[in-house]
Amino acid sequence: MSSGKEERILEIIKAMEELREDSTVPRNVKTKLEASIGVLKNEGNEMRLRIDKVLQELDEVANDTNAQSYTRSQIWNIVSMLESVQN
Repeated sequence: MSSGKEERILEIIKAMEELREDSTVPRNVKTKLEASIGVLKNEGNEMRLRIDKVLQELDEVANDTNAQSYTRSQIWNIVSMLESVQN
C-alpha cells in the first residue's frame, strides 16, 4: 500500500475514533465503529477487502434508526473518505 493511502487510512481511523468517543453516539453504533477500526488496522488482509467490509458496516450504521442525523452525516463523510482511498 502506498504511503499516501496509509496516511488516508490513518486519518479515517482517527475520524472514526473521534466519532466513537462522542457521548451522543449510541452504544451499538460505537460497537460497530470499534469493529470497523479493528478491520482497518488488521494488516493481514488486502486493503480493498478491509475497506469493503468497513463500508458494509458503516452502511448499516448510517441506516440505524438510533443514530442522530449528525452521526449519520459523520458516517457518510467517513464512507466518502474510504471510497476515495478505494478508487
